[in-house]
Amino acid sequence: MHDMDETVVEMQVACGDHEEASSIAEALVGQRLAACVQQVPIRSTYRWNGAIERDDEVLLLVKTTAGRVESVTAAVLGLHSYDVPAITAVEVVGGSEDYLAWVQAESS
Repeated sequence: MHDMDETVVEMQVACGDHEEASSIAEALVGQRLAACVQQVPIRSTYRWNGAIERDDEVLLLVKTTAGRVESVTAAVLGLHSYDVPAITAVEVVGGSEDYLAWVQAESS
């Protein structure tokens, strides 16, 4: 039987700048909450307090397991500067078995 806690997930976290993104990435990998965190520059358009906003941000792609989602979320909330940071998790439904096994091993 497959242990749901070991299911690989990719979490997405939008950050305000590269410094914040790097700090969060280092903390997550350093605490073994994630095997890998990729940083991607993005342009976001969103509604906030009734106005349409546009900002350059850095998107973190956090490779971890389902059992770590709550811990990753708590760690990000403790380090993030936003009032309501975008933090989501999506189950990985396939991919390289060797890579998925590596994510499981490095985030536990």
